[in-house]
Amino acid sequence: MDTTAKLWNTEDGEEMCTLTVCRCVGVSGHLAEIISLAFDTSGNRIITGSFDHTVAVWDASTGRKVFTLIGHCAEISSALFSWDCSLILTGSMDKTCMLWDATNGKCVATLTGHDDEILDSCFDYTGKLIATASADGTARVYCAATRKCITKLEGHEGEISKISFNPQGNRLLTGSSDKTARIWDAQTGQCLQVLEGHTDEIFSCAFNYKGNIVITGSKDNTCRIWR
Repeated sequence: MDTTAKLWNTEDGEEMCTLTVCRCVGVSGHLAEIISLAFDTSGNRIITGSFDHTVAVWDASTGRKVFTLIGHCAEISSALFSWDCSLILTGSMDKTCMLWDATNGKCVATLTGHDDEILDSCFDYTGKLIATASADGTARVYCAATRKCITKLEGHEGEISKISFNPQGNRLLTGSSDKTARIWDAQTGQCLQVLEGHTDEIFSCAFNYKGNIVITGSKDNTCRIWR
């Protein structure tokens, strides 16, 4: 909330650098709260998304900002690199996702179709598919190459706050304010399982690395593990 991100050494807990606005030489960071952050798969770069509608890419070794992605007109809800680090995907409260060239920070596509805020987005592990989750209660799957919507996931009775692929890329997991999580076929959009048991909104959910176990976290103060 103080508009900064910090990089820490996991061996000794020491702070390595702070990603922040440098007021003496002009704006080099965010001017509002940071909502999301992630490393690229090489560990060389960090991406941060902010309430100020911008996304920043940083050099992880120096804390220097590489470039800023400007194009969204509302808060950033998610920001991440593709697994080969060639693309950046950002989701926004402006109801769109944007694809960016990770080498130069230029926008290459805007993904549209949702009727409300996008709350989460992700790549599959090959970088060929993109999934988006929205406050409109639906999720969508797009082809990263053509930027076309492949399928629409419908069935939740509330906003979808979290979405993720399994490691194999053929299943999607969603968590919703309707207190359920669902597992879907990523190609057809068919709902395969409804995970019921939480007594309040589900804010977080993920597959394990084998794809045979799911964990869900809820506003009811519990986490549940599912097979």
